[in-house]
This record gives sequence, structure tokens and C-alpha cells, in this order.
Amino acid sequence: MKGSVFYSVLASSLLAGEPTVDLASERLTRTLGRRWRWIRPLVERYIKRFSGHTRPHRREVCEFLRQDRHFQQARAKYRKEIRIEHWLMQSELMRPVPAAADWNLPRIESVGALAEWLALDLTDLLWLADLKGLASKLNRPPLQHYHYRILPKASGRLRLIEIPKPRLKDVQRQILFHVLNKVPPHPAAHGFVKSRSILSFVRPHVGRPIVLRMDLQDFFPTFRAARIAAFFRTAGYPESVADLLGGLCSTTAPRSLWLKSASDYGFENIYQARDIYSKPHLPQGAPTSPALANVCAYRMDCRLAGLARSVGAEYTRYADDLAFSGDESFARHVDRFSIHVAAILLEEGFSVNHRKTRIMRRGVRQHLAGIVANEHMNVTRADFDRLKAILTNCIRHGPGTQNRKLHPQFRSHLLGRVAFFESINPSKGQRLRAIFEQIQWPERTGNEIKQ
Repeated sequence: MKGSVFYSVLASSLLAGEPTVDLASERLTRTLGRRWRWIRPLVERYIKRFSGHTRPHRREVCEFLRQDRHFQQARAKYRKEIRIEHWLMQSELMRPVPAAADWNLPRIESVGALAEWLALDLTDLLWLADLKGLASKLNRPPLQHYHYRILPKASGRLRLIEIPKPRLKDVQRQILFHVLNKVPPHPAAHGFVKSRSILSFVRPHVGRPIVLRMDLQDFFPTFRAARIAAFFRTAGYPESVADLLGGLCSTTAPRSLWLKSASDYGFENIYQARDIYSKPHLPQGAPTSPALANVCAYRMDCRLAGLARSVGAEYTRYADDLAFSGDESFARHVDRFSIHVAAILLEEGFSVNHRKTRIMRRGVRQHLAGIVANEHMNVTRADFDRLKAILTNCIRHGPGTQNRKLHPQFRSHLLGRVAFFESINPSKGQRLRAIFEQIQWPERTGNEIKQ
């Protein structure tokens, strides 16, 4: 038997079932067909190495066996006698880390069970998960699982919006509702979290002597498919199931997409974006991506919250926007503090967009995510005047003339913006609502104004 197969079989025996010394020793004994004296010490070393951590990948267990000196000595001594007598037929069981034991996730312990849970044929499941990235290699959009939109940023870099097609989106929604929504987010995470919002993100920093704002660069594509699969293993799913769940929630952008746009956005920007999005990553536009970004950033949030507490500061995060605030003592050391934050982010696999880093003291406008936070939460004067002008022009010239971005439901869009202003500054919001109620909407389109 080839060595790679031998180690893989032993790894499967160790990974299956509960990670206790007695049960793992019994499984290994059944696999080898003999109760070797060195089996129990080997299992004890295995549990000591991997207990309390994310469920290990099979290749990590194989490497552990190859590096275990005592096991290699026993194998060399009994080379002619050690062989696989019984192939393991038992499926790997759910084995969450202690922190995930109370999440009450659906038990899915095999690839077949995953296909049944998602109401898919096995071939359809493998095609949608696309672990080999075959769809991205085909220059045939009908066979790809996503629609793509390239958006230029103010900095010149490019953002890729990846919207899953209906069938994959339904699968992702089931994963979101039944798995990801049961995972508690970090208290500092306020983006895409139920009962939290941009207001709860800004509120802890209102009226503070100094506010530090930092921005993460290429937030969603920073989360690679391997990191997503590792989360599902942390949640307790067997390796084969975790890999498929990770594949369903990640994607690889086809290289042909960028060749068509090189002349429109510049070759340097195209090459930079292609390098980022050509690796399996979390797609911005999938329903599962915001929740996965929050859970995969949990350790980063823990470290940054601990760093902030150590200097008496507050920390919150809204997607890729990081905010810290503190008193005069924090203000004296804020430059050094920002360097420590950048170092932690680098260790966690993120990079800082230094152009957007702002140290805002009390004497200047302290704004986070477009909200002013100096004395109380308020909207910026420019945003208020802009919306007021749009509403006024809707009265004078008709709402159709102001729908420059062709919103399919322009009335609802404006009403939502007015409601947002009301939630931040009720008095200003009521003034805008009074203007909004004077708009005459054409009866033929009801609530929808299209242009």
C-alpha cells in the first residue's frame, strides 16, 4: 500500500467520531486489526495536538502522523506486520469546538446528507460548489454561477459585484437562514447584524475628544475559500461537508471578464483586480457573504476590542469601516495605537487603506460612515442640502426629472432616504418629510417612477 493511502486511512480513523482517547484508540485498533501497544500513546498525542482547536484538515493529520517520531519508530520496527485490515466505513460525525456547541446547527455528516438537506442531486451539488473552479475557466456566461458588474472606486481601483444566479442564491439563503444566522456575531460588529445598524456603530463615539477611523482594503475578497471552509469545520462539520459548504459560499471570477474591460478601466487597475478576484474568495453580492465576513473576522474583532480596552478606548466595526475613540489620554498615544491596529490587521490577513485613515479631534468634524459624531449624531450639511434640493425639484419639475440613476422605485428610494435622516436628526428629517409630502406622483405609475 502506498504511504499516502496508508496515512489517509489512519487520519480518517482519527477524525471519525468523538475525539476521546478510548473511542479513537478503538477505531484505530479496528482499522489496523491488532491492539498495538503504541496506539493509545499515539492517540493521546493526537488529541493533545488538535484538541480545543478548529477541526483539523485530513492533510494536517497525515502530516502529524508523518512527523510523529514514536509512530515512525514503531512503523519502522514492525513494517512487515503493520497493515490496514479493515477500511473505515463510518461517516465522520459533527464535532464543533466548545464555543460552537450551543449554536444548534443542523446535523449534516456526509456529502449525501448535505445534498438531501439542500434538495439537490449530488451532481448538482458538486457543480454549484465548483471546488475545482471549472466555471471560472469557461468563457461561457450561461454556465457560470454569477452575474458580474465592475464598479470603479474613487481611488481608481476596481470593485467587482458578484451576484449569484437564482438557483445558487436559493442554496445560499438556506445556508444563511439555518446555519449562519445562528452564529452569534462579535459585539463590536454592527454591519449586516440584526438589531444593529449604522447608528449603533456611531453611537459609542459621540462626543469623544478624539476619533480614529480606519478602512480595510478589498474587504470581501480578502476572505479566501480555505478560510470559509475552516469556519464550517469549526462549527463541527466534517471536512468533506465543510469544503462543499465553503465552495457554495465562495467563487472565482473568470479571467475572461477582465480582458473585455481592460481598455475601459486601465491595464494597471485591471491586472490588480484580476489578481485579487482570480483566487477563490467571498463574493460581494451573495446573501451569505456579509454574515460569513463577520464570523471570519471574529478573531480580528476580539483582538482589536482587547487592544482598545487596554487603552480605555471604544471600538466598533461596520463591514470594512473601523472606528476607535477615547479620552485625552488616548489622544496622546493615538499615532502609536494606529500602528498597533495596522499590525494586528496585517497578522489577520487584512490590509489598511491608509488614504482613508483619519485622526479627528474635537475641533474638526468627526464623521463616521457619513454621520457627524461631534456632540450628537447628525447628518452632514452637504447631504441634507442635496436631498432637500432633489425633493424641491421634484415638486417644481416632477419626480421623473430627478431620477437620474434610474431607480425602479424612485418614490420608495426617496422615502427611505428621508426616513434615514429622521432616524439621525428627527427635526431635520421632519422638514424633509414635509417637502416630500408635497410631491405630486403620477397616478399611472403608482409608487414607481421609471425613466
